[in-house]
Amino acid sequence: MFFRPAEWLPHRACWLAFPSHEDLWGDLLPQVRLEFVALCRAIADPDPATGHCRGEQLKILVLDEAGEATARSYLGDLNPQFYQLAFGDIWLRDTAPLGLINQSGERRLLCLPFNGWGKKYQFPGDSDLSVRLATLIGLPYGSVPLFLEGGAIEVDGEGTCLTTRQCLLNPNRNPYLDSEEVAARLQPALGASKILWIESGLANDHTDGHIDTLVRFVAPATVVCMLPESSEDPNYDVLLAIYEQLQTFTDAKGRSLNVIPVPSPGRVTSREGEILPASYVNFYIANTTVVVPTYGVEADAKAVEAIAKLFPSRRTVGLLARTILEGGGAFHCITQQEV
Repeated sequence: MFFRPAEWLPHRACWLAFPSHEDLWGDLLPQVRLEFVALCRAIADPDPATGHCRGEQLKILVLDEAGEATARSYLGDLNPQFYQLAFGDIWLRDTAPLGLINQSGERRLLCLPFNGWGKKYQFPGDSDLSVRLATLIGLPYGSVPLFLEGGAIEVDGEGTCLTTRQCLLNPNRNPYLDSEEVAARLQPALGASKILWIESGLANDHTDGHIDTLVRFVAPATVVCMLPESSEDPNYDVLLAIYEQLQTFTDAKGRSLNVIPVPSPGRVTSREGEILPASYVNFYIANTTVVVPTYGVEADAKAVEAIAKLFPSRRTVGLLARTILEGGGAFHCITQQEV
């Protein structure tokens, strides 16, 4: 049986897409690129003395030769592998294929049907990117008859999957399916035997409640979520409800979850004053480093310190993701590990 392994297990590489679309990012693009490059540098983890990268191999999508030249000018010292392949935007967590393995170590890929986050953002090059990238990687791949995205699911690699009803049962994705029918399709695709359903997600989340902004597995039977620091937090009620619901869950092996809270960033707004779905649990667990998004707010340092305690065998760094967040997500949303 093939299954989706936990993110803390070793990765062969990390796939990313170089921020390239001026029509989407406008005058934010230069700062988005700087935040992207800082993330890449943390994932690659170059030795200050030798320059040798101790972390993950970077595999980066670019649009064309000019795009590759630009990306190389930012990242060339990290020795990434560049691939010229059309893509709609940088959210590879949702548009790239998911890696699966079996007990013998064989690999295959899962291509998730993608409809632009419920037909809200349908960029050319995104809907079929998973299949084109799977073909490029050269592994066998399959699909599942459900509309969802990689950020909508969180697994422990031991049979348990977390997700939200707001996303997978949304009429804009799977309008004719109930939770039992979704589970019957999703569990075999991920090699899972139990789905834990959170109700809903953060305010103004374009993804309709992706779990990777709400709850993450950090070890077997152990999850991290956020708690509000103040009643002024725009997600005050939602975050408290998630924390309380997690206390009632058991995983696929029958173990009660160890629920570890970290602070919420609180109110983070766009340049237009709209609430953004800021989350500290949208971190990426790389081979040597956990990269935590920060937003230039008071809770940043406290959250990074709390998350660092969950990964004693890795270094944990907090990096600014404030401008990337203007596009709707953070670091986990723009990375996809190759297992």
